[in-house]
Amino acid sequence: MRPERVPQLAPRERILDAAEALFFTEGISRVTVDAIAAKAKSTKMTVYRHFESKDALVLAWIRLLVDQYAEVFEGLAARHADDPKGQILGFAEFIAQDLSTASYRGCPFTHSLAELPDPQNPARQLIEAHKKRQFQRLVALCEEAGLAEPNETAMALTYLMEGAQVVSQNKSVEQVGENLIRMIRKILGE
Repeated sequence: MRPERVPQLAPRERILDAAEALFFTEGISRVTVDAIAAKAKSTKMTVYRHFESKDALVLAWIRLLVDQYAEVFEGLAARHADDPKGQILGFAEFIAQDLSTASYRGCPFTHSLAELPDPQNPARQLIEAHKKRQFQRLVALCEEAGLAEPNETAMALTYLMEGAQVVSQNKSVEQVGENLIRMIRKILGE
């Protein structure tokens, strides 16, 4: 959360901003409601006024992330309306853009899944639904692009993008983002 945003945001947004920063850097389990309230320059009572529980706050944060990814796909669809390969490459570039930064901690969805093992947890269900929609979108784009075996190709793209996010964390390969884009281009025949 950028400090200059704190006084400008309404309490609910400040709390979500603080939760996002803390969940991403420390993980869901380790972060307390007190820590979120402190980072949001708020009180625990205010947090609970806006979110009935920490689980409700986690769900709201995941929903925010899902919405952000949907906006990325919508923007790519608008910019590359008649270019499904451009949309695929654009999404890969979106994933690749932060992979080499020192502060990159991996996919927030993947981290959250590891901390939300209960299959009935609403936040976990939202993540799973998001990942399925993302995969189906890639399948549809592969079909539109006329790529052979669209389902298999979408799987390969998914494995590459998800794997690149993991590899960038463990620092086992250099230039992860650049290599990801090069491999995606190869799959797309570019």
